[in-house]
Amino acid sequence: MSSPFRPEPARLIDVKSENADTKTYTLKYEKVEKFREGFEPGRFVMISIPGFGEAPFSLSGIVGESAFETTVRKVGNLTRRMDAMKAGEVLGVRGPYGRGWPMREAEYKDVLIVAGGIGIAPLKPVIECIERRRERYGRVEVLYGAKTPDNMIFTDEFDRWRRIMDFELKLTVDSVPDMMAWKHNVGVVPLLLKDVKVQPENTVVMTCGPEIMMHFVVQSLLARGFDQESIYVSLERRMKCGVAQCGHCMIGMKYVCRDGPVFPYSELKGLPDLVV
Repeated sequence: MSSPFRPEPARLIDVKSENADTKTYTLKYEKVEKFREGFEPGRFVMISIPGFGEAPFSLSGIVGESAFETTVRKVGNLTRRMDAMKAGEVLGVRGPYGRGWPMREAEYKDVLIVAGGIGIAPLKPVIECIERRRERYGRVEVLYGAKTPDNMIFTDEFDRWRRIMDFELKLTVDSVPDMMAWKHNVGVVPLLLKDVKVQPENTVVMTCGPEIMMHFVVQSLLARGFDQESIYVSLERRMKCGVAQCGHCMIGMKYVCRDGPVFPYSELKGLPDLVV
């Protein structure tokens, strides 16, 4: 039996720049059968490069029947090495791991997606899943914010998303540089909630971003009558093993790598060391 800590080789087949420090990488397992093992929106993989380490990265896209995307911001040794890589190079990949977004629970309901910064990355596959299976979901509203317009990612997807039936995308930024044109909102993401049209009794909420943002999103939604069982958040923690062995990602008795990274808010309420 192979070790769960042994990475499988995956070839980099495309690299796309999203902004000054963020790129989307398209990877394909050398063994195609590995791809069949649970690539679903919201789950994550462990990516490694010998000499540079290993880290968890969320899935930001599922491409056809054999490839997947992950969107990575350049912040450390591993991600700086990834930033320099070209198509054709090989990385080590383990996974996917964890619990993903509640796509089945959301069927035949409205969906509210709230994202901040690179938190839109694990939510992009949700939008793409809804687009492919449009008849299974109700109205969709996406609220997405970033520090500035230049910090936004997936901007070339926005027009296509807006063409999805009964779909609304609202954008906001914390600030706009002088002389830059911006026709959307200015302010923090939770401020957009006041104008959402979906109703609490028939809506599943999915949110990802800085924990302080998610805190105010959740509290605002609860005040409006949304059920804590219908609000799902994706957490980021320092996951070292990905298989609930090392304990680095534990919050209370929850392993973020195994029990999450997606949780209904009802499971997180009252846990220690958690802003949400």
